[in-house]
Amino acid sequence: MQGYLPEEAIMSAIKETVDVDCRPEDVYDYVTDTERMPEWQLSAVSAERLDPGPVGVGTRVRVTRHIGSRVMPMTMEVTEYDPPHSWGMRGVDGPVRARVHGEVEPFDEGRRSHVTIAVDFEGHGMGKVLVPLVVRPQVRKELPRNEQLLKDRLEHPGG
Repeated sequence: MQGYLPEEAIMSAIKETVDVDCRPEDVYDYVTDTERMPEWQLSAVSAERLDPGPVGVGTRVRVTRHIGSRVMPMTMEVTEYDPPHSWGMRGVDGPVRARVHGEVEPFDEGRRSHVTIAVDFEGHGMGKVLVPLVVRPQVRKELPRNEQLLKDRLEHPGG
């Protein structure tokens, strides 16, 4: 299931996979808990839901991130929400707008999970310069580290 990102974006997206020794339901609940983003995403300074009620397609989140030497707030909208299998988000404002697609696949009789995250970006205004020069290189280095943090947080909670 390729979800929100069109085929051409999947080909250019930054994509990483990690295996986590946790049930898919637990992984999915953690990665889609937006307020936990700063726990496992290195560039995330803060994240807060902008809408009350349960998370679903259309839910908006204000995420503040370090992008290069700047701290930039951005609004993300959930575009796909299929627990415990896949999720998607897209940036709706700001100069740098991410498109994210994530998948959680069970293996080892559902006791473990393959987690794949694909990210790509659109630049608007100054973002057209930031995306190729700053954002993509930063995310290429950061995404594997984020997935390792995700694995560590889930496999060793409180550790």
